[in-house]
Amino acid sequence: MIIALRIALALLGVLFVSMGFGFLTDPVTAGGDFGLVADGAQGLSSIRADFTAFFWVSGGAFLLGAWKRNGDLLLVTAALMGITLAGRGVSLALDGTYAAWFLPMTVEALAVALALIGSRVLPEKA
Repeated sequence: MIIALRIALALLGVLFVSMGFGFLTDPVTAGGDFGLVADGAQGLSSIRADFTAFFWVSGGAFLLGAWKRNGDLLLVTAALMGITLAGRGVSLALDGTYAAWFLPMTVEALAVALALIGSRVLPEKA
């Protein structure tokens, strides 16, 4: 169980870090995948910086939390993804649906659940 959980956390961590790398190296394509269009240098800079930071912190916390069995690090990702999931829920209620709206919400809900479970289960008891 512990090994499977650590593998799942690490896989999500790799996914998020690679997504962050996509925003860093190709913000136009990565932003487009999220429905974003950069408006000049400022837009590119915002997509490149903000989304890279978000996904690298989320993914890095998953990877380090799984590797070190550190539940506190997993709470960082749980908080980030939980806020993101809540924001999507608000947008869903206010703005309506769009094609495949449930996919990012499913990934975020899974990330929150795994992070919270991992934060309780992974730390070794003294």
